[in-house]
Amino acid sequence: MSIYIVLLLVILVIFIFSSKTLSPIPYFPSQPIDIPLIIKALNLKNDQTLIDLGAGDGIVIFKAASESLRKKINTKFIAVEINPILIMILYVRRLFHPNRKNIKIVHDDIFKMDFNSLTRQPVNSLTFYLYISPWFLEKVIKNCKLKIKNFDVVSYMYPIKSLKKNEKIIHGKNKIFIY
Repeated sequence: MSIYIVLLLVILVIFIFSSKTLSPIPYFPSQPIDIPLIIKALNLKNDQTLIDLGAGDGIVIFKAASESLRKKINTKFIAVEINPILIMILYVRRLFHPNRKNIKIVHDDIFKMDFNSLTRQPVNSLTFYLYISPWFLEKVIKNCKLKIKNFDVVSYMYPIKSLKKNEKIIHGKNKIFIY
């Protein structure tokens, strides 16, 4: 009987990760070797809000939140994810994180969401972190520009053509693009 439960769970996980509705962007975590460079690119500071669109397992958000706590700066972190399994992982990780009061998890679709609803108060500095398929980058940026005027972007591995004129690049195992 227990083998059937395990098999059912495996099938359920495969279904969720292959569903275009529950997981429209393939899950690939940011490379751990590049995390220090990503944190540097995010330029963490007081009264900044960092939004990870397609947060996955939250490796960037949780490392950045740890760095913010270490530096004693008040930075808010928002992890946006649509995959229900990854949402559960994010909630468990936040439960045990020392800076959990500054970490918010949002279950939403990054292509349809209203980013203004994420931040109740005016934000001095807003940064988006993106590690999503390159063919979705422009669609996400377009949605961001429709809802928000000023923001910075850090894109892991993939450049954003519409922001090219303001591009800075950090070279690690993979490129990190800053806009």
